[in-house]
Amino acid sequence: MKILSLDKYLKKSASTTDKAIEKVLPKKAGKKWLEQIVGKTRFQLDSKAINNSVSKPIWDFLKRGGKRWRPALMLLSIGAVGGKPSKFREFTAIPELIHTGTIIVDDVEDNSTMRRGKPCLHCLYGTDLAINDGNLLYFLPLSLVYKNSKIPNKTKASIYDFYAEELMKLSLGQALDIYWHQGHAKKVTESQYMQMCEFKTGTLARFSAKLGALLGGGRERQITALGNFAAMIGVGFQIQDDILNIAPSKGWGKEIGDDISEGKRTLLVLHTLKKAGPRDRKRLLKILDMQTKNRKLVKEAIALIKKYGSIDYAKKKAKKLVKDSWEELDSVLKESSYKKRLKEFADFLIDREI
Repeated sequence: MKILSLDKYLKKSASTTDKAIEKVLPKKAGKKWLEQIVGKTRFQLDSKAINNSVSKPIWDFLKRGGKRWRPALMLLSIGAVGGKPSKFREFTAIPELIHTGTIIVDDVEDNSTMRRGKPCLHCLYGTDLAINDGNLLYFLPLSLVYKNSKIPNKTKASIYDFYAEELMKLSLGQALDIYWHQGHAKKVTESQYMQMCEFKTGTLARFSAKLGALLGGGRERQITALGNFAAMIGVGFQIQDDILNIAPSKGWGKEIGDDISEGKRTLLVLHTLKKAGPRDRKRLLKILDMQTKNRKLVKEAIALIKKYGSIDYAKKKAKKLVKDSWEELDSVLKESSYKKRLKEFADFLIDREI
């Protein structure tokens, strides 16, 4: 079997995911699609309204790209436990659609204006429609499970359990993030921040890996270890996202420094506050609490973060998290090209430039 480079593998996986998504949510949805997922309608359906309020805005967002790394992680996990990824390609739509829903809602909650190089969905279609579409995407992927007669009921039950647990954790993580940047973050610790990241960003990574391991026929110990490893990949990904937010590469598609504007206590900020002298610490806190979009003040805050080596500290923290979790996973997986790629994949995500 020819082994693709990681870059080509991710592109191929992304293409597979987009095809799977279109089967779950057609670019032009109507009565036939609706009946496939919820059954026959009793009264007349306004297909044009469904298409314009659901398919059009969601696909507007999906066509902007995205890394699609969670579906790739799911496929790698299937292979890593000895399963055949090709048998479960349709399931790649599940983590990607949930992730898309979280982004749409997150942008509303954070009052963001740009995502993937274009205006956020709520800026284009309205806050009410964006929230509704985001919520729909939490549930739509389940149609791949409850409408699938090929999956044993025991496996379905496990998927539902994973699904419910991880989505609850995701919302709890978002609740912490929101509460803290509302001005209640004066005593947030690094450990509390890490737990928030595991809930907010680690959950969908963990769900993707556990789903893959379950579908691939993995043992309970393998499912758990893959889930833990993936969660740490998610945390590392979030830390790298925080870094790129203040030190972006050319391809960065969001606002620069919007974490500062939202007053977020990222790992970078917490490290700076711990290391900074009283004057710089007071100044950084003041700027964060202002939640300002003033570019001069945002740049000043970023300069303070860089001054105390917080970027290097965060990068080392992310790498250690992944390294430690890999040691647990290494012992429960047989050597294979999929196992090797998992490690390569993790390194790529926490070293990425976009």
